[in-house]
Amino acid sequence: MIKKPDWLRVPYFYSQSSEEIAALIKELNLNTVCTEANCPNQSECFSKRAATFLILGNVCTRKCTFCNVAFGVPHPVDADEPHRIALAVKRLALKYVVITSVTRDDLPDGGAKHFSDVITAIRSLVPETKIEVLIPEIQELKIITAKTPEVISHNIETVKSLYPGVRPGADYERSISLIAEIKRLNPDIYTKSGLMLGLGENEDEILETFDDLLKANCNYLTIGQYLSPGKNHFPVHEYIEPAKFDEYKRIALKLGFKSVASAPLVRSSYKADEFSA
Repeated sequence: MIKKPDWLRVPYFYSQSSEEIAALIKELNLNTVCTEANCPNQSECFSKRAATFLILGNVCTRKCTFCNVAFGVPHPVDADEPHRIALAVKRLALKYVVITSVTRDDLPDGGAKHFSDVITAIRSLVPETKIEVLIPEIQELKIITAKTPEVISHNIETVKSLYPGVRPGADYERSISLIAEIKRLNPDIYTKSGLMLGLGENEDEILETFDDLLKANCNYLTIGQYLSPGKNHFPVHEYIEPAKFDEYKRIALKLGFKSVASAPLVRSSYKADEFSA
């Protein structure tokens, strides 16, 4: 096992807001990817009254080897969840909210209608709030793009060569095509994707992924260090130095991305409101 470097030490943030948001999530029976995926930035985001809501339950139908979200038979769709999400957004006074979900291969539309219902509920209760949806592989994209959320994000996660070991149930080209399809269906929506480093990729593969995303009209990019959730997950092959993340940001911006967040602890939803949507 490779020793974790000092720059990956995560400071703990505490405030009254952290307790308030945790209590609200429990009261409204909601899930967050912050907790389910064991995000290193959870305490910081909660202290700032920010969270990424996880809809359609907390059990995924896929078993990606990098992910900490539970795998198994998912729960039935909760028809009241969109209303509760909207209530949480209102009570937290969020000006920007990120909504994501587990992968639901058991649903004919992959959960597209539920995403649409969540957007509708938020717009009805807090119309001034900007919405970003971070979607899994959903083929019924029209249902979501018709609602024109400010941003639709779909994470490419890793380079093409590592998909069989890291994302065995997914397909690199399919994810690239999905991002391109979002823009084709609704050019007014900003598109976004996220890439993890340290899984064994090389620089040429990273730059090739940048090119593929740009060809798919991806506007925003996040780049972060992969951290293995446990011994049964895909191992970390390398810890990338912060200066290298800075270099990748410069390259990505020069290539044509509108906005890039690149640092070891960056995650796809981290400080999402700071992108220029």
